[in-house]
Amino acid sequence: MFLESPKKAGSVEVICGSMFSGKTEELIRRLKRAQFAKQKVEIYKPCIDVRYSEDKVVSHDSHSIPSIPISSPAKMLKLSCDVEVVGIDEAQFFDETLVDVVQKLANRGIRVIIAGLDTDFLGKPFGPMPALMAIAEDIQKVHAICVKCGSPANHSHRLIKNEQLVVLGEKDEYEPLCRHCYNAAMSAEQGN
Repeated sequence: MFLESPKKAGSVEVICGSMFSGKTEELIRRLKRAQFAKQKVEIYKPCIDVRYSEDKVVSHDSHSIPSIPISSPAKMLKLSCDVEVVGIDEAQFFDETLVDVVQKLANRGIRVIIAGLDTDFLGKPFGPMPALMAIAEDIQKVHAICVKCGSPANHSHRLIKNEQLVVLGEKDEYEPLCRHCYNAAMSAEQGN
């Protein structure tokens, strides 16, 4: 009697939180563990994210892992043949087609690990992140430390005057704040 080996089930894992919360650090940790286990891994990031490197995912603590910069989520389907794990950093910068691509990858039996901001600088859900969290088997929300009071921070407060949704930046442009300090900062900026 011939026994078929069971088809490996794919999955979707989302790591979300504010800036400076360790999202990318956690993504890199999970991907390096998969590589250590000799799993075939592909890592993608939006081609607009060139803050630290054009071809690496890099954390604020300077840990890195090689990646493929792409402009469209559809490219992941073409580039992810014969892989076991797909990592995606800065997922909030991709368009909504990312959700369908992630579903297709997971349905192929691939473990998909995604990191991204869950809210933008205005505190609103960011890009495809809410939909990705809805389809995920596992969600980990990580927190930074509020630079004003030391409480857990879940908001990315923009320090510069710029109304564009996407402004790549670091500590000179953003700071992590808790709900109370974020609301106070937004109120002060609006003159209330």
